[in-house]
Amino acid sequence: MQMVDLSHTYGPDTLYWPSPPAKFDHKALSYGQTSGGYFYAAFSLCTPEHGGTHMDAPNHFFKDRQTIDQIPLGNLFLPAVVIDVEAQAQADRNYRLTVADIQAFETKHGVISQGSAILLRTGWDQYWPDAKAYLGDDTAGDASNLSFPSFSAAAITYLIEERSTKLIGLDTASIDYGKTTDFPVHQIVGEANIPGLENLTGLASLPATGAFIIALPMKVKGGSGAPTRVVALIP
Repeated sequence: MQMVDLSHTYGPDTLYWPSPPAKFDHKALSYGQTSGGYFYAAFSLCTPEHGGTHMDAPNHFFKDRQTIDQIPLGNLFLPAVVIDVEAQAQADRNYRLTVADIQAFETKHGVISQGSAILLRTGWDQYWPDAKAYLGDDTAGDASNLSFPSFSAAAITYLIEERSTKLIGLDTASIDYGKTTDFPVHQIVGEANIPGLENLTGLASLPATGAFIIALPMKVKGGSGAPTRVVALIP
């Protein structure tokens, strides 16, 4: 298997949704030689759940659905399907995946297997970590002018009802497009107990079908999301 890391590294440049009051904070508690003669390093770590490469739990937008620690392993180890809409996204940065796009994909690559992970490639990872280019606006604390491509509610409904999708993900900041005001995709997948991966990278290295994805979020009790290491395996 070839292994492909689909995760951005967390650090000072990590992008977050504009509204959280905090960002990534990594402070040294100890760093250096000890009196015992050996080197020792330890750090404190603080981050909002929703930033960098992370997973949204179903309860993020739907009450009484699975929290991040309750997501079954069967939703985290899956065959992956990569739908490429980079050309459409370059022409329209507010582009949303359509049912017609899915049908065109299946005409070319075959019917999507039941229970797959659907990964949407927009090519947006090329803009990371430039907040204005990636999010469409870099005004702190204001999410009203964001602009980037994503899934549409109709496409997600089709994938859930017709293809029994278990996990979705993409290389932009949200599974809803930037200009949304009601986050329908979050609500739809939340109700269906389907997690979502946001801020992926490296999807261009994956084939349209045939890869396998492993997505392991930090197991935070009651969490609505968590930083996630996402890896693809390609035969």
